[in-house]
Amino acid sequence: QVALVESGGGLVQAGGSLTLSCAASGRTISDYNMGWFRQAPGKEREFVAAIRRSGDSTYFADSVKGRFTISRDNAKATVYLQMNSLKPEDTAVYYCAARRRVGIATRREEYDYWGQGTQVTVSS
Repeated sequence: QVALVESGGGLVQAGGSLTLSCAASGRTISDYNMGWFRQAPGKEREFVAAIRRSGDSTYFADSVKGRFTISRDNAKATVYLQMNSLKPEDTAVYYCAARRRVGIATRREEYDYWGQGTQVTVSS
């Protein structure tokens, strides 16, 4: 089992940048494929980005492709989401998730553990 804690959220103007962190404790983070999701008010939680255990493969939602980067430092048990060129529609609570099974996944039900989330607000 792994516990996940997100940090780094906040208020930023459109066009700005933020870096979210997801710190893992418990089982070794390198045992998990990791993902980021987000949920805006009144909307379903949606996939943002994912990274394989080794960090050698990543995948992004079309809405963030070219603006967001996902990375991980297994030695520090941390996964990052670098967000650039932020838009008001990126406003949401961002969640980190861990998946035990092989491969990258984009659906919520494919992840086993979740953090509590961190709020990102982008003002226009």
